[in-house]
Amino acid sequence: MEKTIHNTLRIGIDIGGTAIKYGVVDTSTGILVSPIAQQPTPQPATPTAIANTLRAVMTDIQSWETAPSPLTAAGVAFPAIIRQGTACSAANISDEWIGLNVERLLSTALQRPAKVLNDADAAGLAESSHGAGKGQRGIVLVLTLGTGIGSALVVDGNLVPNLELGHLQLNGLKAETTTSALAREKEGLSWNEYSSRLQQYLSHAEFLFSPDLIIIGGGISVRHGEFLPQIRLTTPIVPAHLHNSAGVIGAAQIVG
Repeated sequence: MEKTIHNTLRIGIDIGGTAIKYGVVDTSTGILVSPIAQQPTPQPATPTAIANTLRAVMTDIQSWETAPSPLTAAGVAFPAIIRQGTACSAANISDEWIGLNVERLLSTALQRPAKVLNDADAAGLAESSHGAGKGQRGIVLVLTLGTGIGSALVVDGNLVPNLELGHLQLNGLKAETTTSALAREKEGLSWNEYSSRLQQYLSHAEFLFSPDLIIIGGGISVRHGEFLPQIRLTTPIVPAHLHNSAGVIGAAQIVG
């Protein structure tokens, strides 16, 4: 009897301010079937420069044994608010992206259909489906504490896109200016001081969204023992599991 092959391998690309990470993901399991490779993000990160880099990325991927068919779409996590494939903002990339149809440009560069979503959304989708939120029904809120505060809201497995919760106002200031991991470092806050700020922010987010689970990501999450035990919420709160691979996995997932 002929063996049936279920092709669930997809390309995930995560475009960041300093590096473009990419890999091949089995979207049925959320497991990477290749190493995560990366290339430096061109500076300045203009549309032309990014497109040229992605051509090199695709050449590299096509040399891998796990490379999907050339007809297979690629998912791209992108540092911008994305509406109907168009960038409505630009974070750590050129302002030339604003108003540009990113999906059309990247599809041409990759020589295959491309689907694009916000980078925080990609990471949140991966964490909720295959990471710390796997198996959790209801509302999962993923917050990434880094240079700013990235956020993603997933409801019964469905992403609510472009949720910019780093811009919530607390005491007249954007929350990410006082509560991000960068803010803690810049101000030299102790873990107790930082926990106090984070408590205020998380209590506010909990009140607004009534989540069933909160996941904390970003580089600071590897030190979750320093601050999460001090947070008091009704909602369970846990550290992220996927870390640097989350954006790649989430990007691949949207075309899975």
